[in-house]
Amino acid sequence: MNIVQGNIESKNAKVAIVVSRFNSFLVESLLKGAVDTLKRFGQVADDNITVVRVPGAVELPLAARRVAASGKFDGIIALGAVIRGGTPHFEFVAGECNKGLAQVALEFDIPVSFGVLTTDTIEQAIERSGTKAGNKGGEAALGLLEMVNVLQELEQHLQD
Repeated sequence: MNIVQGNIESKNAKVAIVVSRFNSFLVESLLKGAVDTLKRFGQVADDNITVVRVPGAVELPLAARRVAASGKFDGIIALGAVIRGGTPHFEFVAGECNKGLAQVALEFDIPVSFGVLTTDTIEQAIERSGTKAGNKGGEAALGLLEMVNVLQELEQHLQD
């Protein structure tokens, strides 16, 4: 039986983190969690991490697409926070953001880790940005590191 799986350490990985400015009081905590995880667990060097800031979650896919098209990165982490309000705006923003980021991953064959909070309340968002429910930015970084390694291992396996 052949098993292809990745580990977390990825010293030479070049990672872009595309970050929404909207709800920055939450998103900055996600960014800190992602960078900390990339450095401590992935052993990724500062010079291999690029942060791209965009206005909001709807703009994340376009920036991620541009990053992916450059061919200079092994993976992308998308960070943002969309909190439900009293209008259907939440569904449009969250849905288009998710769909667009998934499309970038498939179109450019690059891992795009989804670290965009989509919560019903601000309290839930706070919990997921570094308090009771952990830091979803750090979790997105862990997922990305593993996927970078899985794809490298898979490529080698398919060539054998």
